[in-house]
Amino acid sequence: MSENRPTVVLVHGGFVDGSGWRGVYDRLRAMGHDVRIVQNPTLTFNGDIDAVKHVLDDITGPAILVGHSYGGVIITEAGNDPRVTGLVYITAFAADKGESVLSLVANPAPGAPVPPILPPRDGFLLLDRDKFAASFAGDLPAGEAAFMADSQIPWGLDAADGAVTEAAWQTKPSWYLVAADDKMIPPAAQRQMAQRAGATVREVEASHAVYVSQPQAVADLIHTAAETA
Repeated sequence: MSENRPTVVLVHGGFVDGSGWRGVYDRLRAMGHDVRIVQNPTLTFNGDIDAVKHVLDDITGPAILVGHSYGGVIITEAGNDPRVTGLVYITAFAADKGESVLSLVANPAPGAPVPPILPPRDGFLLLDRDKFAASFAGDLPAGEAAFMADSQIPWGLDAADGAVTEAAWQTKPSWYLVAADDKMIPPAAQRQMAQRAGATVREVEASHAVYVSQPQAVADLIHTAAETA
């Protein structure tokens, strides 16, 4: 792998784990990138930041952080680490100081899709299994979407409510992939967050699970970021 490129660190969001990055991982490796995948527990926000730092500690040289969905909040905070040279948001929450996922979704715009999140149970969130495919994975084969629904990881309220203390995109370059058919994060909100962060934006027709359904488009943007950062 090239010594001049930063290592790519992939950070998943809520309800899922790092295995969904496999298609992106394979393509980035074929492009010559070193890649690491964070298995963040999604129990607490600080715990997820620590999970990223543990991965960074095992890397020699710079890194770029890639976050999907809630993973965007994680990389916004963890990206303040001096080893991080860039941020890539994949239909993700590019939060600002004081913002969390829960604060960003608290007041949806009229007509915007509302994620089918079930009421909290024992401090954890899950998506309605019967509505998972339509909201999260509308462009995946039915069997694959059903597997994702049935293998959900409970998402801790302490993680979803974790607020950014300093937004790394204020001082570091960022890129954003908008998923135009996303039913979890409205595309208009994605574009607004990307513009606020000053991100380089690409847009594809895809669901929230774009990192699974269109791994090449995701890998291409990450490749561009790695070559630039």
